[in-house]
Amino acid sequence: MIKVIKASKSEKILFIFLIVLTVSTFSSFFLLKNKCLFIDNNDLKNINFENPNNIAVMNLECGNVIIELYPEVSPKAVERFKTLIKKKMYDGSAFYKVVENTLVQAGDIEFGNIEYLDYSKIGSGKSGLGLLKSEISDDFEFTEGSIGFARSTKFDSEDSEFFITLKEIPIYQGEYTPVGKVKYGLDIIKKIKTGNKAIYVLRPDYIKTFRMLEIN
Repeated sequence: MIKVIKASKSEKILFIFLIVLTVSTFSSFFLLKNKCLFIDNNDLKNINFENPNNIAVMNLECGNVIIELYPEVSPKAVERFKTLIKKKMYDGSAFYKVVENTLVQAGDIEFGNIEYLDYSKIGSGKSGLGLLKSEISDDFEFTEGSIGFARSTKFDSEDSEFFITLKEIPIYQGEYTPVGKVKYGLDIIKKIKTGNKAIYVLRPDYIKTFRMLEIN
């Protein structure tokens, strides 16, 4: 006859603790792997825009980032930005430069596409549309979510690369050409993969599609 051994109270508590620990571990792993959890996808059907002609939609891994462009601040820069978007030249563009909690940068058309990243030349690529003259604004403040054209150490060298600030950066005011600001989806931008202190991000996140808002 088999004798049934009953678990002690302490053993039952230990068993329950191990179950809770296992569930917590798997839950934490899931949350870490799914960085887009709890992120609003920003459904365009639910948003009304005052200036729809100046609204662009950048689709990333975690959803839609909705951007308002400011042609009244920098007309030539915004015109170039719209041209690149309409030609779909930003599709696949990698966020190769990401400074944690500070800014993200993409838009190298020549060397920064996710399909053919060239880390030896990235940041120096051209769009084929020529360089722009800087349109500096002393009034535009680079607050959280501001978008500006990147350039070399010299003015009048803007082309296609752009950055989005993740915090206020006062020293950029009067130094970089502003393009617009993120209206919705800054939380999505903040989920973009960082470089873990490396110069460039390896296996970076990238722009899936970038389109001007379709107006019916």
